[in-house]
Amino acid sequence: MIERFAVTDLRSDTLTRPPAAMLEAMMSAPVGDDVYGEDPTVGALEQRAAELLGHEAALFCATGSLANLLGIWLHVPPGGEVLCDAVAHIARAEMGAHGALHGVTMRTWTSERGKLVADDVLAMLAIDCGPYLVETAAVEVEDTSNFGGGTVQDFDEVSRLSQELAQLGIARHLDGARLANAAAATGRSLKEYGQLFDTVSLCLSKGLGAPIGTVLAGSAADMARARVQRKRLGGGWRQAGILAAAGLWALDHNLPRTADDHAAAAAFAQAVVQRVPTAVASGSVETNVVLLEARNARAVAAQCEERGVRLSVLGPRLLRAVTHLDVTKDECVSAGDTVGEVLAQAP
Repeated sequence: MIERFAVTDLRSDTLTRPPAAMLEAMMSAPVGDDVYGEDPTVGALEQRAAELLGHEAALFCATGSLANLLGIWLHVPPGGEVLCDAVAHIARAEMGAHGALHGVTMRTWTSERGKLVADDVLAMLAIDCGPYLVETAAVEVEDTSNFGGGTVQDFDEVSRLSQELAQLGIARHLDGARLANAAAATGRSLKEYGQLFDTVSLCLSKGLGAPIGTVLAGSAADMARARVQRKRLGGGWRQAGILAAAGLWALDHNLPRTADDHAAAAAFAQAVVQRVPTAVASGSVETNVVLLEARNARAVAAQCEERGVRLSVLGPRLLRAVTHLDVTKDECVSAGDTVGEVLAQAP
C-alpha cells in the first residue's frame, strides 16, 4: 500500500502516483524493444492516442517538453520562427530548448490570462519577407493555459485561427498538456481539438495520473520523422510498454473523472475567498488551476507548508494551486481554509 501525502500537495498535478490497479497493469504489460518498433503496448498506446486526437499516428515521448520540442521542430526550420503566447510553456518553461537545440526563433503575443485572440496572432504573421525578416513557420497554442491559470481557449476563436493559418500555409501545433481539462470543461472531444492542428501533444502524467509520458500526434509521415529526431535527442527507449500500460490505464479510467478536479479547485478557491475575497480573481477558476495573489508569495508559501499545504510560487506576488486525483474535494476545502487564514494574517 502506497501512503498518501503527509500534506495536501497542490504544487502541481504532476505529483500523482499510480494506484495499485495501474501498477498491476504495468507489471503485466507485454513488452518489446521500442527502438526496433517491437513493443506491442507502446504500439497500442500510440494507436489509441492517434484515434482520440484525430490523427493518423502518434509517438510516445518521455515528457511534454520533448513532445513539444519535436512538434515545433517538425514545422520550423533552423532560423524560422514560431509564434506563441508570452506565457506559453514553450517560451517560459522548456529551458530555451527550441532555440538552443533546433535553432528556432520565437516571437510572442500578450493576452489576458493566456486566452487567445485570433486577430492578435494573425496581425503578427511574417510571410514572404524576402531576406529581410524572419518568416513565420508555425503558430503554437496552449490549451489549457498553465501560467494563465488553467484557462480554456475559446474553441471558436481557435478554430478561426486554425482555418486562417491553414489557408496561409502556416503550421499549427497544440500544446495539449492539459487538453483533457479543456475537453472536460467544454464538453468537446479531444478529436475536435486535435483536428484543428497539424500536431498535438497530450500529457499522461498530469491530471490523467500516469507516472510518466506524453503522446504527440500528427500525420504518419511526421511521426516517422519525429521518431528519428527523438532518437537523435536521446529519447529512444526500450521496453517502454511498462510505462505505456500506465498511459492506457489512465485513458480508460482517469480521463472520465477529469472534471472532478475542476470541482475541487472551485471548492478550494471558494474557501480561500471566504477569508480573503481579493486573493482569487472572480471567475478565474475554469479548470484545476487556481492562481492566488499575495503580497509576499514566498513567505506565504512557507507558512502554508508549515501548516500542511504545499503551493507553487510563480512570482513575487503570485502563487498557484493545482488539484489532482490524489487530493479529495474535502481535502481541498480544508487546504483552502488554511491558505485563506495565512493570507488573512499576512502583513
